Amino acid sequence: MTIELPDVKVGSEPLTAELARLDFAIGLYTGRHASLGHAAKLSGISKVLFMQELGRRTIAMHYREEDVEHDIRMAGELAGKPVA
Repeated sequence: MTIELPDVKVGSEPLTAELARLDFAIGLYTGRHASLGHAAKLSGISKVLFMQELGRRTIAMHYREEDVEHDIRMAGELAGKPVA
């Protein structure tokens, strides 16, 4: 997909293609239209950098109850104490 935007200034900085991609990907992520991995890929940066950018913008990551349960099970397994 190609999106064409006019050359515009956003605040004091020009809107670059990289910033537009990042903002678009963050919008899809916050609107729950893209997973963290897909949004990072769309933005053109790693998942770690994408998560850091979310933190810099004070945007909470999506973390469901199933994610918590999975993390608890994995922590137990890594500690040698399987959790039911």
